[in-house]
Amino acid sequence: MSSEQSADEQPVKLTDAKAMRAVAHPLRMALLELFAYRETLTATQASEALGESPANCAFHLRTLAKYGFVREAGGGKGRERPWALVNRRMRITTDQPDPQAAVAADELGRLWLERWIDRARRVYGSDNKVPGWEEASGWSSSHVFLTPDEATRLSDEMRRMLDPYEGRLTDPSLRPDGALPVEWAIFTAPVTSELPDPGPVTGPDGQDPASGPDTPGAAGRR
Repeated sequence: MSSEQSADEQPVKLTDAKAMRAVAHPLRMALLELFAYRETLTATQASEALGESPANCAFHLRTLAKYGFVREAGGGKGRERPWALVNRRMRITTDQPDPQAAVAADELGRLWLERWIDRARRVYGSDNKVPGWEEASGWSSSHVFLTPDEATRLSDEMRRMLDPYEGRLTDPSLRPDGALPVEWAIFTAPVTSELPDPGPVTGPDGQDPASGPDTPGAAGRR
C-alpha cells in the first residue's frame, strides 16, 4: 500500500510479521484505505462508509492502533474519537531478514493486490459511470525497455506529479467544485516470458550477419 503525504516522507517498510498478519483482515484493510481520502476517521464515520457497526469499526481501529498503524488524533470520546494514520506511506516487501515476516509480507501483498483488482473489475465492468467522468476515467498500458533503476526513478517521478494535490486531503477549501476522491494506481513489472522479437541484429553494412542471401529463412527479413 502506498498513500503519499508529502514528497519528503519516505515509505515505512513493514517488518513485523504479527503486525502484517493483523492488518491482513478485510475490514482493517478497508479502514486503512479510507484514510487515503480522510485525514482523520471516527468509528461512526467508518461505520457509515463501510456499512459495519460502529462497535465493530471501533474494535478494529483499536487493533490497528495496537500494531502501530493508527493513533488517536485527539478530541472526541468513544466512537466519536478521531484516529489518524501513523504513516501515510507503507511499503510491503518480501525482502525481509525474518522468514516469517517474508511469508506475512507475501500474503499481505497478495491480498492487497486482489482488492485492487476486484475494485478495478467493479469499476470498469459497470455501466454506472459518474456523470462528467466518462473521459477522465479509464486505464492504459504501455511497454518500454527500462533498467530496474530507471523503472524505480520513473515510478518516483510519476508519484511526485501528485504532490501538488496532496494538500487537498487536509484542507477541503483547496478542492475545486466537482473534485472527487480519485484512486491513481501504478503497476510496474518486467515482462519475463514471450518477449517480442526486437528485430534482426544488423552488421556494419546494414545486413543481418546471420542471414545472407543464401541462408534458409532469410527471405522477408529485410
